[in-house]
Amino acid sequence: MLLRMVARAKSKHRVAARAWQLVFDFFASTRPERDRTLESRKLTANDSRALMSLDIGAGKMMGTLAREWCCDASNATWVVDRLERLGYAQRRPSPTDRRAKLVVLTPRGAKAKSDILEEFRTPPPAFLKLERGDLEMLEKILRKVEPANRPGTTEAGSSKKRR
Repeated sequence: MLLRMVARAKSKHRVAARAWQLVFDFFASTRPERDRTLESRKLTANDSRALMSLDIGAGKMMGTLAREWCCDASNATWVVDRLERLGYAQRRPSPTDRRAKLVVLTPRGAKAKSDILEEFRTPPPAFLKLERGDLEMLEKILRKVEPANRPGTTEAGSSKKRR
């Protein structure tokens, strides 16, 4: 009995590994489309990640950004400098600490962020070739593993209605 349970667990792990490999490989194979989206805005993938973590209203201090981006403060400064040169971000004085600067999105940065997300979330041609029932099943499956803190989700982790 124990051997069957161990075999089933290993088998499930193998199936999960293969499914994840397929998802990962598909995502990686569609990178050129995402790269074109970023290149058209003179952004790197790292710049895009930084842009997605910023907001037009609430600013974040450089130290906070460095921790979020898992880099040192000098690298965070360099990324913010790039976003500022592109007109996507701006440093503002902190209302609580006159020595500190907060980084916020500019209106141009908020528009770029919105446009990038819209382009990234546009289904690739391979998805559009699938039957509706297959797409519904895929959506149902992916909702089971959807992260709770993904943009576009509520506190409870359920997605807001999308088009």
